[in-house]
Amino acid sequence: MPELPEVETIKNAIKKGIGCAKILDIEIRNRRLRDLIPDDMEHIVKNAKIINYERIAKYIVIHLDNDFCIIWHMGMSGKVKISDEINAIDKHDHIIIKTSNGFLTYNDPRRFGLFTYCKKDEISKNKYLKNVGIDPFSKVIDAKYLYNNLQKKKSTLIKAALLDQTIIAGIGNIYASEILYESRILPTRTCDKITLDECNLIIENTKKVLQKAIDAGGSTLRDYKKPDGSLGYFQNMHCVYNKTGQKCPHCTCDIKTTGGIKSINIAGRSTFYCESLQK
Repeated sequence: MPELPEVETIKNAIKKGIGCAKILDIEIRNRRLRDLIPDDMEHIVKNAKIINYERIAKYIVIHLDNDFCIIWHMGMSGKVKISDEINAIDKHDHIIIKTSNGFLTYNDPRRFGLFTYCKKDEISKNKYLKNVGIDPFSKVIDAKYLYNNLQKKKSTLIKAALLDQTIIAGIGNIYASEILYESRILPTRTCDKITLDECNLIIENTKKVLQKAIDAGGSTLRDYKKPDGSLGYFQNMHCVYNKTGQKCPHCTCDIKTTGGIKSINIAGRSTFYCESLQK
């Protein structure tokens, strides 16, 4: 699933490629995504002008001049293609948006994505967005906020807590492992054992890791590609994710003795760590 850096990359690409264009037409070829696309979706967006873009957690929100917003989630395998014209249609191209600045095509083989709308003044009440936590780049997030929320989790493992979108929005499986590695914290530590100083490290490294990933265009694993068809390359900068048995970049241990980077399952997700550096 595209995580925060990938969604930010897609949003920025749409903003650059399409900008404040008018939506001339929309063809919905398959309404059966994670939730059914509303029957009046075409009526809501057609002839509206795009006035702004934002990312909320892992959702792209496109603001229109008719007081509505498009809410767009990429799901597990969704991607957006930006083009000047439509030459061929793939069987997984479910949504085609014609604008005054080109076409947006949403392709989603697994159909776990989301495409819907809400009124601008109801975004905070929208069922998909109302429970998301603070954005990791928000100025109001700090160590005390994270510490207080982790104390409520008690025996929950810190890796699982970082995936909880009601605490910090946008962190997914890849970046949770990388953030904990940079913070030198074992993913198997329970939340009630994480100190205030360690919470400060987690906040700092969350911003650091996510920004590096955004700058690199995200991580290309399985289905993810940038809207121009090119690949993100942050996967080449991963320290521990998907590197079982390898030596981490900052370790001086004997890999023959330690066995290198370890992999375990936490909250149903593969988790990677260095037991020599992370405590």
